[in-house]
Amino acid sequence: MAREVRAEFLHAWDGYKRFAWGHDEVHPLSGGHSEFFVPGSPIGLSIIEALDTLYVMGLDGELADSVRWIKRDLSFDIDGDFHVFEAIIRVVGGLLAGHLATGDKRLLDLTVDVTDRLMPAFTKSPTGMPYQHVNFRTGAVSGATPPLAEIGTNIMEFGLLSRLTGDSKYYDAAKRAYRSAIEARSSLDLLATSLNVETGRWADSVDNGPNPPTDSFYEYLWGGWKLLGDKDCRDWFRLLNGALVKHSEERYDGRLWFKQIDYSTGALLGRGQSELGSFYAELLSASGDRARGEAYYRSWTDVLDRYPVLPESIDYTTLTPTTKGNQFRPEYVNSSFDLYLQTGKRLFADTAYQYFQGMKANARTANGYTIIDDVTVSPMVQGDLCPAYGFAENFKYLYLMFAHTPRFDRHDYALSTEGKVLRGLRRHG
Repeated sequence: MAREVRAEFLHAWDGYKRFAWGHDEVHPLSGGHSEFFVPGSPIGLSIIEALDTLYVMGLDGELADSVRWIKRDLSFDIDGDFHVFEAIIRVVGGLLAGHLATGDKRLLDLTVDVTDRLMPAFTKSPTGMPYQHVNFRTGAVSGATPPLAEIGTNIMEFGLLSRLTGDSKYYDAAKRAYRSAIEARSSLDLLATSLNVETGRWADSVDNGPNPPTDSFYEYLWGGWKLLGDKDCRDWFRLLNGALVKHSEERYDGRLWFKQIDYSTGALLGRGQSELGSFYAELLSASGDRARGEAYYRSWTDVLDRYPVLPESIDYTTLTPTTKGNQFRPEYVNSSFDLYLQTGKRLFADTAYQYFQGMKANARTANGYTIIDDVTVSPMVQGDLCPAYGFAENFKYLYLMFAHTPRFDRHDYALSTEGKVLRGLRRHG
């Protein structure tokens, strides 16, 4: 299967190279391209996202071409507003993983460059929680009410960068942002969705648990412990995740889900579930709650049995889609990957292959892979975009499950929320 996955990655990569090289993302149906952050200002996002995938797959010629383009053509001197959260997990993480894969110091220098351009989002905030956008040339910030995921999904990248450079300012900024958000928890130890970074006050009262836009806030608490050995992150995770499970867990028709609740009272607010939340299965298992993690995975597998490509979101009381498309999402197979490596159970390999077959049958085009606009009809309605994260995540998780490559340590690794290998790469083989 590893060979099959690698071939499909190359099919998608060839489409990107043919129609969008140097641009952020390819449109495989029309043969066009687009920029993710700033219109008219490409940064080769798909190239940055693919670096460590190219490495673990042994595509050394493709990796060399990608690094050559980055060193020659990539510049962050752009007069435009960059989304801070996306830039951290995609660009900072991608360049960090590329540096770890190749040892090329220029990639680390570029990581420092882009991170320094992001820092005003943190340093200009009275609470230390980051603004949503920052202009890479002027340092002007905007967007004062980000959701939790955008506040807390940075400690893995920033902490590692501090280790590699010896400059603690990145790690300190990430830690301060986390601390400010956690101090706003309710008496139930629950968190709402969005915080005003200037006042430190909540903009709502909805606890979304493992669903977006709060999902990776919890993921990075455990990641901060796993990658950096940060005991505060470990303790915060145990506190907040324990409260989340206690108050939002629900068994419905024998399946495990996590409802939306009021963060101050625990009152029921909704029974929706996002595909992005399916990552939570592996997080529960990795943090010591394997039975609950496997149960949540089985809930999503029941949805996969109905829809070969998972819908973006569902009403879990009926398993019917509330958003019918799929943005080439990797979260389910992220859980397959981690649960398989944690347990060795064949179930996770088999269901990962089921996911792959659904992806191949429905999202493949003549020029790569694309998002799906409607998974509920047959044939499924294709969109016209291959998200850059597809080169970082979907294919990588599948490949590493089945390829016993000497370039990846299956027993001691840490991946970011965007699938970047921040620990576990071996520079040989």
